[in-house]
Amino acid sequence: MSIATKARLYGFGASLGLLVAFGGAQAQETIKLGLSVPLSGAAALWGKGSEFMCNTAAEEINKAGGVKVGDKTYDFKCIAYDNKYNAAEGTKVAQTLLNRDGVKFIGGSLGTAPVQALQSLSERQGVLLFTTAWGPSIKGPKFPLTFTQMSTPFEILPPLIRYVHKANPDAKTVVLLNPNDATGQDTEAVAKKVWTETGVKILSSDFYERGTTEFQPIAARIASLKPEIVDLGTMPPADAGTVLRELDVLGWKGVKVVEVGTGVDALKVTGGKAIEDVYMGAAVIFDGPGVSDHQKAVNAKARELLHESLNSIQIGFYDSVYAIKAGIEKAQSIGPKKVGAVMPQVKFTTFYGGQIGFHGKDTYGSNQQMELPVIITQVKDGKLVELSRISASTN
Repeated sequence: MSIATKARLYGFGASLGLLVAFGGAQAQETIKLGLSVPLSGAAALWGKGSEFMCNTAAEEINKAGGVKVGDKTYDFKCIAYDNKYNAAEGTKVAQTLLNRDGVKFIGGSLGTAPVQALQSLSERQGVLLFTTAWGPSIKGPKFPLTFTQMSTPFEILPPLIRYVHKANPDAKTVVLLNPNDATGQDTEAVAKKVWTETGVKILSSDFYERGTTEFQPIAARIASLKPEIVDLGTMPPADAGTVLRELDVLGWKGVKVVEVGTGVDALKVTGGKAIEDVYMGAAVIFDGPGVSDHQKAVNAKARELLHESLNSIQIGFYDSVYAIKAGIEKAQSIGPKKVGAVMPQVKFTTFYGGQIGFHGKDTYGSNQQMELPVIITQVKDGKLVELSRISASTN
């Protein structure tokens, strides 16, 4: 055999080997998980942490062997876009994810207004949607492909407000303040009902526009009413901290509640010492004997990026990835409608530890709400302390 012939045969064999190797590398197909989250503005911390947790869960699943459907294996990849926490940008993100990127699974979405814009397309196009949005209007039998990845006002507010009232029985009046959007309005309606049921008088319930930077006039009005409790509802950390600081300057001393309070660090940046004794409903503690090594390790990595511990908003983006994995494997299909049909029956790994499923039929008409604990915390000596943890079965 001539040298030229040998060279040609070697080249063919090498090319064939490369093709086989390339084919093997491509056998692991990818499922894109779209994210619609705020990556800029006052709520950017929530969005960046949510993207981090989606990536964390996807990496864990991929390393563990991926998602199995028959003789096929799939990897997950998270794709995040900035919805800027408003409906207009939420519409742009929805169109990008669904129409340009061809995403069939939304691994998480944040903010009721942008989520409503996304859902108007996702349900119509047969795309499975996970969301942290608090509005009850986005769930129920009319939306079979929508599932909630964190507790909402219906789960958080009753135990939180009852706890605050029991701990402060002499406080008989409250002022509510929320962002003027779908998230704030939906939350305000639930909060007013629960505060009234506890016997606390609502002196006022006001809204402010997202993007507001001057809170002194708002704080002055609140202080003038002399409430014994101030409930800052769904205000992002930067906004809530500013209001608390202004109230402190004005000499107001009372019970402070941030229903969607998610941690100390970001709140402290704008609020300083005025955040002391604040009650929160969406924060998580990562020290103590009940915290696993896995939780500590992931939280430590998140703190390097976020400079704050993880919270229940962000944890939902981890849990949703595992829920989607469980749904795909139970349905033995990557068809979103087939996965959505079995999702209410699946059990999946939660970052909180153990296996959970979905509930909520009594509240929403169908089981679309993750069975998550409600954790009530309070700032003490500048640190977050867990006061109570209420399981989904009892809240």
